[in-house]
Amino acid sequence: MIQLSVNLNKIALLRNSRTGQTPSVLSAAKTVISAGAHGITVHPRPDQRHIRPDDVYALSELLNSEYPDIEFNIEGNPSAGPRENGYPGFDALINKTRPHQCTLVPDGDNQLTSDHGWDLEKHADSVSRMIEKYHHWGARVSLFMDPDEAQITLASQVGADRIELYTGPFADTVQRYGVDARQSLDSLAVYALAAQHAAQLGLGVNAGHDLNLQNLPLFRTITPILEVSIGHALICDALNKGLFQTVLEYLHGVGNPPKNH
Repeated sequence: MIQLSVNLNKIALLRNSRTGQTPSVLSAAKTVISAGAHGITVHPRPDQRHIRPDDVYALSELLNSEYPDIEFNIEGNPSAGPRENGYPGFDALINKTRPHQCTLVPDGDNQLTSDHGWDLEKHADSVSRMIEKYHHWGARVSLFMDPDEAQITLASQVGADRIELYTGPFADTVQRYGVDARQSLDSLAVYALAAQHAAQLGLGVNAGHDLNLQNLPLFRTITPILEVSIGHALICDALNKGLFQTVLEYLHGVGNPPKNH
């Protein structure tokens, strides 16, 4: 069954709009876990616009001490080094917290959000070295990828354990045409072929970006998908429904509801 990892970036973004610690990232983590989420995802960026290094350390301590079975997934650009604002660099975060999974994303400092996968024809050597380093630190490594079979083949060759399919184009298509439209089904087919190709190569398949309650029931029909990471849409829904109830609905959306709900 598909696992749900909840991205807490938007909780931190709201907190950072004022001074203090409200809303609490740690409290949000406890709520989504109590609702049945299988993992916690964060994407700390060098400008510290949302999740900050202290959040990463605190979440790591919380999960290690109270929720050892909950996966901790840290996303980010592995080339992002230390900044004068106190960001210690992606490597330092991974080395100190030793997450279950790190997802490598080729985003720049000025990107609003992640919007493309790796071009491994250009970056294979450097990515391969990074993967080896993170493996040494005990992390499973996933590469953020477009649904491009040639690039996915290269992901297998550089030593990745998994890929995370960038689902923005699929979500945009469903939003524009509707979940039952031919265009949406055609987009789904592209992702299904990419996921099947990855699975045949021995790669695990994750997915994420703009997945929501509208498009999840269609996307979950792609059988190789192991895990989805969802933040923005889930937190937006939580403003109306509450965080606990929203996580329950997303667990139903991926076809993996908790047994006691």
